[in-house]
Amino acid sequence: MRIMRAEQFGLKREVEYGSPEQNEVVRTIVEAVRTEGDAALLRYTEQLDRVKLDAASLRVTQQEIEAAYDKVDAAFLTAIREAAVNIRAFHEKQKRTSWMDLQPDGTLLGQILRPLKRVGVYVPGGKAAYPSSVLMNVIPAQVAGVPEIVMVTPPATGGKAGIDPYILVAAAESGVKEMYRVGGAQAIAALAYGTASIAPVDKICGPGNIYVALAKRAVFGAVDIDSIAGPSEIVVLADDTADASYVAADLLSQAEHDEMSSAILITPSTKLAEAVVAEVERQLSTLPREAIARSSVDNYGAALLVDSLKDGIDVVNQLAPEHLEVLTADPMSLLGLIENAGAIFLGPYSSEPVGDYFAGPNHIIPTNGTARFSSPVNVDDFLKKSSLIYYSKEALMTNGDKIITLARHEGLEGHARAIEIRLEKERGL
Repeated sequence: MRIMRAEQFGLKREVEYGSPEQNEVVRTIVEAVRTEGDAALLRYTEQLDRVKLDAASLRVTQQEIEAAYDKVDAAFLTAIREAAVNIRAFHEKQKRTSWMDLQPDGTLLGQILRPLKRVGVYVPGGKAAYPSSVLMNVIPAQVAGVPEIVMVTPPATGGKAGIDPYILVAAAESGVKEMYRVGGAQAIAALAYGTASIAPVDKICGPGNIYVALAKRAVFGAVDIDSIAGPSEIVVLADDTADASYVAADLLSQAEHDEMSSAILITPSTKLAEAVVAEVERQLSTLPREAIARSSVDNYGAALLVDSLKDGIDVVNQLAPEHLEVLTADPMSLLGLIENAGAIFLGPYSSEPVGDYFAGPNHIIPTNGTARFSSPVNVDDFLKKSSLIYYSKEALMTNGDKIITLARHEGLEGHARAIEIRLEKERGL
């Protein structure tokens, strides 16, 4: 991990749009599933996942789900259930209701909030299984009132045949009733366009590899998607009071995700920066995912020196990190200065994994600097809103001429006449 002045550092993060070859592969798969349905879905599952299925075996059975409970340890089950309670309680506080406002002239204005009818959740099955992400996608949708939530996941997890039982249990504990053993771009296409076996959805959520990300991008418009997420990021803003071992451990908690993950310390203390770099190296040597984490910190990690914590916050706001930890003597005093961060962790006991797994806030957070304008997954992501307008005769007679003026200014005579015909009739002209 490098130590440098903050002004020397430049982290350029871009949404991954894939190579021309990858885009062509995804385009072919998506179009095939759109036009052929189950036949293409099954063909690509056999070709890419090396699992031969028929349409009848796409859906995960209740017996398989029940059997999965026998394969997970009791401590996991206790932890996932308590985490689900915390996540649900946090998202319940985000609920909003429809509203209406009656004006003195009899006009009624408002907004009607309705949940999406059907949502698809993608659960990856590549390098690792992430049951916690199942909860983070499903529970906000449930709190929003989505009546149908369907999960898709590859028929082989981590290269081994079969769906990881921890994923199945997490889905069941979240309340998912409909699950399919299909992954990759073909699964995204099936959710977007539907097949004989899988009904189409209104929105697709959940992380995946580059082919999943490109497929989500390709089907956007036919359905909504959550985002095209980039590699994980953590920034730790710290002063001399921070424990170097805590800082290093928290940086590595994100570096182990992916070779392109970003782990950055920002501090006015050269002493702390040197101690953290040494501690990162010490902890790396015993980390099971050492190769991944080492590549991350070597290529995208840094300890950035600033003149003051205020200068450090300026750097934070420029980076707009996914995760921000504030390990300073008085972190609450700095909170009002932080403008751009997906999730903010204050104090030495608010380690990033607390938010990842258990506290309750969502761990699906904007990456690639998009915390400048976007938010973590929340209940609103699963709601649609309709404006309500009941205009009274009194209001139209008072404001009709103004509406006509605006319409004719824009050259839209049909708009103007739609109002004018009413005014003329009511005025007896």
